[in-house]
Amino acid sequence: MTTKLILAILRGDSEERIRPRLLDAGLRVTELSSTGGFLRKGSTTVLIGVEEDQLEAALDIFRETVPTPEGEADHNATIFILNAEQFTHF
Repeated sequence: MTTKLILAILRGDSEERIRPRLLDAGLRVTELSSTGGFLRKGSTTVLIGVEEDQLEAALDIFRETVPTPEGEADHNATIFILNAEQFTHF
């Protein structure tokens, strides 16, 4: 089974709403404060390692929890899904 790394850059208070839902689903979450974009606004980058069969359930949590702002150019989350060659806990 392939391990995936979800790298999600969240704006606004999206991180505060999604973290408890991800933890309740049994997912391990690592958060990093980050700054970026045109106006250098603060954001939170969330890293989540999941097995391939957990991926859609994790993405559903994002879809249900992160609000979509008005306006097509606006967004509250940018999500990258990467293949993880190796996933080790120490």
